[in-house]
Amino acid sequence: MKVNVGGLDRALRIIVGLVLIGLTLNHTIGVWGWIGVVPLATGLFKTCPLYSIFGFSTCPMNRKTT
Repeated sequence: MKVNVGGLDRALRIIVGLVLIGLTLNHTIGVWGWIGVVPLATGLFKTCPLYSIFGFSTCPMNRKTT
């Protein structure tokens, strides 16, 4: 898959994912907090399947300049 998640987007995804997982492990929020695995994975792998489907990218290397 192509890289389509840029720097700030990537950092926010990783932080949100870790916070949600941490809160779940701490029993602060319920089981739904495991959804944090999704933003964490997309941040770590630098690719988002939904971005690919809609042709969107926040990665400056992939932007077309015309």
